[in-house]
Amino acid sequence: MNTPQAIIFDLNGTMIDDMQFHLEEWYNVIVNHLGANLTLQQVKAQMYGSNFELFERVFGKGRYTPEEIEAIAMMKERQYQERFRPHLRLIEGLPLFLDRIARNQVKLGIASAAPPFNIDFVLDALDIRKQFGAVVSAADVKKSKPDPEPFLKAAQQLGVAPEHCLVFEDAPKGIEAALRAGMKAVAITTIHTAAEFSQYPDVLFFIKDYTDPRLSTLIPE
Repeated sequence: MNTPQAIIFDLNGTMIDDMQFHLEEWYNVIVNHLGANLTLQQVKAQMYGSNFELFERVFGKGRYTPEEIEAIAMMKERQYQERFRPHLRLIEGLPLFLDRIARNQVKLGIASAAPPFNIDFVLDALDIRKQFGAVVSAADVKKSKPDPEPFLKAAQQLGVAPEHCLVFEDAPKGIEAALRAGMKAVAITTIHTAAEFSQYPDVLFFIKDYTDPRLSTLIPE
């Protein structure tokens, strides 16, 4: 594709390599504390969308009130942050890639299913908030991924048509959301394998990190 006018990143697992920490904390909450009969891989398969959607998929509608879900999720997020804080850094190559994007005058946005509490944890601790013209969280949308709303809202805030946006994502459901938004995507394989994305035609290629030389075909050096 031609140089995009905007790049929209997912956050967790895409900009920071933290999804194994989220998986372990969700497993601890859902299985060990709340008693769901799920394996670690089954919990992994449910880790998309908002926390409320996750609870409805696992436990059914009405099992927990919105207030209970919010309290349980906040407990999980605090545990995750405490464990991950010593490891908090951008994925290898991303700082230089962000600089390159800025030099090419490409707009930057974030569209994440994370709550503002976790987005703030990353952007403020790493002091990178000012680089992004749009930051869309779970609190900013009615429907989360795989619905395209998060990516479409970020594109709207950036003032760029969806077809001129490029998405970076680590999750199949996020890639599906990009496809439904009419955007091409690059998938980063921090927790999912390339085979898990096989049904999605919008993936240009897969990367392990942001040192991949193919990124220069999208954003010139």
